[in-house]
Amino acid sequence: MNSITIKEFYQDILGESCPDINQFLQDNIQKDVGHFNVFDISEISKTCTSKTGMPYNRRTYYKISLINGKNKVEYADKTIEIEDCAVLFASPKIPYNYTHLCTEQSGHFCVFTKDFLPTSKIGLEIDNLPVFSPQSDFIYQISTEQFQNFEAIFVKMHQEIQSDYFYKYDLLRNYLMELIHVGQKLKPIFPVENNKTAASRTTTLFIELLERQFPIENISQLLQLKTPADFAGTLGVHVNHLNRVLKDTTGKTTGEIIGSRIVQEAKILLTQTQWNISEIAFTLGFEEVAHFSNFFKKYSKQSPQHFRELMIV
Repeated sequence: MNSITIKEFYQDILGESCPDINQFLQDNIQKDVGHFNVFDISEISKTCTSKTGMPYNRRTYYKISLINGKNKVEYADKTIEIEDCAVLFASPKIPYNYTHLCTEQSGHFCVFTKDFLPTSKIGLEIDNLPVFSPQSDFIYQISTEQFQNFEAIFVKMHQEIQSDYFYKYDLLRNYLMELIHVGQKLKPIFPVENNKTAASRTTTLFIELLERQFPIENISQLLQLKTPADFAGTLGVHVNHLNRVLKDTTGKTTGEIIGSRIVQEAKILLTQTQWNISEIAFTLGFEEVAHFSNFFKKYSKQSPQHFRELMIV
């Protein structure tokens, strides 16, 4: 499973219409407020280069979408069909598929990084908000009147982000929190009957269980599910059955998928933290550094230390 960064998000939706993407992000992020931006869906649709199908990926940013149009969202073992208006709260911890069911799409969405809503600014941890919890039903059906109320907030966002007001990001942060609090009062769309095969449901449940353990954000956060047997037990299936299902649906064994994901997280920790190798090994479920080193070499053909040194240079 890939990690989609905010830069890759812009490259996907804007393509050639935003050629100097590095300078654009640098100018924005250097404002020392994290990253925030807001878009009009109908305008983006005219130049969007992304596919209509969005695969399961970990995204390193948050997104709130105000939707007007027929769409389908799939996450875990649920399928949500959006007929008219809805609002979606997406976080890095919940992988999902998103598919347009018609060409007429309108509404708005905003994207932001965790740094834009720090605890010091909003008084709480963003991941503790109900709409961003991994257990959240993060898609909410709304009426036309509610859509208009949400849209009024987005319109203020569009106007403010274009202004030269010195404190505009503080104001945008307030608008964003207004969206979140209004959204938390809503009722989720009831999932339609899922027509996926049992194998597909097992695969998506496995993927969600795996992804919910990431990202690793502190050295006391330990992986709870590390082996095929761990996942099989949680899913209530025999380990051989799980392995067969995943092999059929993904072409990889359970162990290969788990190992690949742990290596991916290891590379992130090696390049983005100052933790020593022992600490990284421990958070990823290895009691011995040597075991972690051998594991890492198996997948990346180099030691963790060598990988870190190459990436830092």
